[in-house]
This record gives sequence, C-alpha cells and structure tokens, in this order.
Amino acid sequence: MAKRIVVLDYGSGNLRSAERALERVGADVTVTDDLAAAAEAEGLVVPGVGAFAACMAGIEALGAGPVIAERVADGRPVLGICVGMQVLFAHGDEHGVVTKGLGLLPGGVTKLPARRLPHMGWNTVEAPAGSVLFAGLPADSRFYFVHSYGVNDVAGLVAAGARVTTAHHGTDFVAAVERGPLSAAQFHPEKSADTGATLLRNWLAGL
Repeated sequence: MAKRIVVLDYGSGNLRSAERALERVGADVTVTDDLAAAAEAEGLVVPGVGAFAACMAGIEALGAGPVIAERVADGRPVLGICVGMQVLFAHGDEHGVVTKGLGLLPGGVTKLPARRLPHMGWNTVEAPAGSVLFAGLPADSRFYFVHSYGVNDVAGLVAAGARVTTAHHGTDFVAAVERGPLSAAQFHPEKSADTGATLLRNWLAGL
C-alpha cells in the first residue's frame, strides 16, 4: 500500500516538483497547509527555496513549527529539502541578520566561503556508513544543488548522534543529515534524476 505523504505548503516553492517526484516512486502525496494532515501523515516533507528568514516566517505564520517538532519527538518521519533542511537548525545568518530556526538540529546556517556563489549544479557527496538515504547508491553519485548558504559544523552534528553526508564547494558542508525520524537534504532530490529518485525511494521504504 502506498505511503501517505504530506508536502507542507507554507508558501514556499518547489511544491509540485516534490509532489511529482514522490508520486513517481510510489507515494500517495498531498500538498496542503492542513496541520492535522501534516501531523497524521506517514511522512512529512518540508520543502523550501529562497531565504531562510522568509521560509521561517511562512512556517511561523502557519503555526507549523510545533507540528514538525512533535512529529520528530514522537518518532514520525520528517524530510527537509534545501531551505527546508536549513530551517531545521538553530539559526540562519543571512546578510548579517540572524533568524531563529526550528532548533531540531544543532548549529547554524551561514554563507558558504566559496569564490563562486550560488553553488549551482551537480556535485558528488560523501555518505557515511549505515546511511539509509544513500543505501545502494554508488560513491560517485551526483545530486543537484542550488544554494549560497549551508551548514559547516559536521563535527557538531556527528556529536549529536547524526549521520552526516558531506559535499564540497569552497569548503566541506552538510549535504544531508539523518538523525532518528529526521532526514534532510541540502540538494534537491526531486531535481536529481535517478539518484534523487533512489534517495526518495529509500526514505519511503524506511517509513
């Protein structure tokens, strides 16, 4: 039976592409701002494009923060994508303005120390042993990134019990995180062709 997935609509973009990608790997997907549906679904996807502060404002306006936090506390799976990953952290620092995040993961989001920004296009990642998201994917698998900000504190996440996948652009940064029911990717699985489809299929299989 198809897993029931909600893609949370809090006014951010990439909703339909996420919906279509999940449907292609066999999920029963609803795009909605209904918090009851978000709480009850077998899996919740938190998308996000653009600015950290704008995404947090949308989440707060909807009142979705407690629902996301309660799902994680109850062991119910959540997948954050792009800025939807970033808002799971304690804070984001954009243009010198620090915005509080959901605080479900330790650390902050800062501008990548790279000569060329945004980091846009295909990049390889280095996944840890035991990763569920990257199971069965070859080491040279590429994923599609579009971002100028990221999380650099890999050691802090590992110390907090997370499995951390890294990529490199100017510096090593967090490409994906797995900790209990909480999974997140800085890249766009829905734009990453067959490798992204495999990752989404792996996530669904673990629900």
